[in-house]
Parts: sequence; structure tokens; C-alpha cells
Amino acid sequence: GFFLLYALRVNLSVALVDMVESNASLPKNTSSTCPEHSATPVVFRNTTGVKHLVSEFSFRFWFPENCFGGKVRLYIGVLPACVWTARSGVTFPAMHAMWSSWSPPLERSKLLSISYAGAQLGTVVSLPLSGLICFYMDWVYVFYIFGALGVLWFFFWVLMVSDTPETHKRISHAEKEYILSSLTEQLSSQKSVPWKAMWTSLPLWAIVVAHFSYNWTFYTLLTLLPTYMKEILRFDVQENGFLSALPYFGCWVCIILSGQFADHLREKQNFSTVCVRKTFTLIGMIGPAVFLVAAGFIGCNYKLAVAFVTISTTLGGFSTSGYSINHLDIAPSYAGILLGITNSFATIPGMVGPLVAKSLTHSNTVGEWQIVFYIAAAINLFGAFFFALFGSGEVQDWALDGYHLHRN
Repeated sequence: GFFLLYALRVNLSVALVDMVESNASLPKNTSSTCPEHSATPVVFRNTTGVKHLVSEFSFRFWFPENCFGGKVRLYIGVLPACVWTARSGVTFPAMHAMWSSWSPPLERSKLLSISYAGAQLGTVVSLPLSGLICFYMDWVYVFYIFGALGVLWFFFWVLMVSDTPETHKRISHAEKEYILSSLTEQLSSQKSVPWKAMWTSLPLWAIVVAHFSYNWTFYTLLTLLPTYMKEILRFDVQENGFLSALPYFGCWVCIILSGQFADHLREKQNFSTVCVRKTFTLIGMIGPAVFLVAAGFIGCNYKLAVAFVTISTTLGGFSTSGYSINHLDIAPSYAGILLGITNSFATIPGMVGPLVAKSLTHSNTVGEWQIVFYIAAAINLFGAFFFALFGSGEVQDWALDGYHLHRN
């Protein structure tokens, strides 16, 4: 599911290249002291993109007008767009909520890391595959093929997945008992949400700060650093599909392996959950910060820049087994709600980060970009140490049945 979700995100950006004609008249940065490392290749693309778009929009306007009134037409046009735009915002909290009922405590790292790593793999596969489909077939087939795969996944999801082990039709009795017994002291049966205790919980705010900080560096690396490479180092990494997908591939490998290793430390080596979560968070946040700062001192070496992006993104995969799944440790019954809260704060860097970088890089000089990298690294370090100080690996009192009984 996560593979398809992110594949569907990426394929649009790739298909857009063939859907519209490129604009060669845009001004280029001439203030860089680095030589040009790449040139825009001459690619014979399908030129029917604009015609398809015009035909599609014409059909959309004509068909409802002849069949429905204005009220229904606007409903048909707006509601699906809103639903499809908002759909990805609920996927991770929904998955957290499901794993709270399915994942035994000592298997959370490996189970969640495998499922969430699908997002990275979807990006890795979709980037080059969408390009090949556009080149050898037509851009419309990008949406047909991935859309068909999504429909196929939907049928398997409906047939094979249940919200809880108790409602699953094909689960073995032994597996069901194993899962339920492991979660006996973890879940709350209360239907009321302890909002006040939740919002005043320091371990929750530790996750909020870490999530916010990690995303600031993440967006800087994957959105602003390519701009730095193109404007300052004069190398367009997006011209090479392999280099574009390489950081995501490294992150996918790291997420899978770190999840296995985290649970091995907890189950076989008797490391405490809080120790593992804090250690993996520190690695997954300090590592990217170091390489982000280093990116400002590489001169005109674009190969080293690509290496730093890949290493930084790869090390960031450790965070998946750190703060990223810590919601399930401190309040499994409310893990979906907690992720919704932390993720709301974590979307702010995606909006504010680029604006801050733009305001600091008026002249596009190396010194200005170094300040951008310093700020991102400092925020990441702050988030890492804040989580290390105030993070927890134990189920909080307010997330258990006893808390409600004691309060009443």
C-alpha cells in the first residue's frame, strides 16, 4: 500500500515532463563559480501531452453540463479532488492504529519498518519506471499502469486484511493468542480519549520536537540541496534517474535493516526500549546533520554532493526505529491519534523551510547556502537531544485502563 501511495506521487512529477513542453527561456544562475557539469539532453518526447490535456478538460466540462445541474457538477468536480488530496494524510496514522492491535511489543520495529519502507521503495521503482513508460509508450500509460496496480491492491487489501486479530477470518488460533497475550498489559479498553493528559505528556512532545526537526533536515536535503547543486555546483541531479533514486534506495535498505537490528537488541540482547529508540534517533538525526553541514564545504565536487545526499538520507532511515514508531511504545491504544498530532507539527518544515532558505539566498552564494545548512543541522541536533532527554519507552499511565479508574 505504501509502495503504491508513493509511486503514485512520484509518477505524476515524471509524467509532467512529457505532458508539457519544456521552457528553455528561463534565466539561469550565472553567479556560480563552478563550471557546468551537465547539459540539458535532447530528448524526443511525446508531443501529444497538451492535446490529451485539452481533450480531457473539454470532456470534463462538456459531460456534466449536459447531464447534471450546477450543484452536482461542482460536487463531482471538487469532492474527488479533496478526497484524493487528503488521502495520504491519513495513511500513516491509520497504519499506526492498526499496528497497535497487530504488532507484539518486541516485534514493532521490524514490522513497522518493513511496512513503512514501502514508501521509499515505491519512489525508487517509480522514478525510473515512469520515465521508461513515458519514453517507450506514452505518458498516459503511467497513470493506467499504476492505477491498475492500485485497484488490484485494493481487492487484496479488502480480502486479506482485518483491523484486529479477533476479526481476522483466516488467522491461526496460536498466532491470535500469541498477539493478544503480548498486548494484554499494553492496550486500554476505555473509549474516552485522555486529551489533557495526552497534550501535557512530555514524551509526546519529545516525539513532536524530533519529528519536526527531522523533517526540517529531510526537506532541506531532498528539496533544497538539489537546488544548491544545480545553482551553485551547476549539476542537475534530476537529469539522471539513477542518481535521483539512489538516496531513496539507501534509505529503504537502512529502514529494513535497522528495524531488524532494533528488535534484535531489544529481544536478544535485553536492551531497553527507551535505549534503542534514543540511540537510533540520535544516529538517524545527527548523521544527516553532519553531512548536511559538510555539503557546504565540498567546493565544486558534485560527485561528493551526491554521496553526501545519499549517506544523509540513508542514515535518516535509523529514525524509523527511533522516534518514528515511539507512539506505539508510549500509548499503543492512541498511536494513530498521537501520530496525527506529531505529523501535523512535522508538516510545518515543508512549508516554512523553503521560505527561510529562499529569504537567505538572494544572491545564491556559497556563504548564504552554508547558513541554510547550519540552521537545518542545528534544528536537527536540537530535536535529537531533546528526544534523548525526554523520550520514553514505557506505556504512559494515561494510556492504560488504570488511569481512567484512578481519575474517576
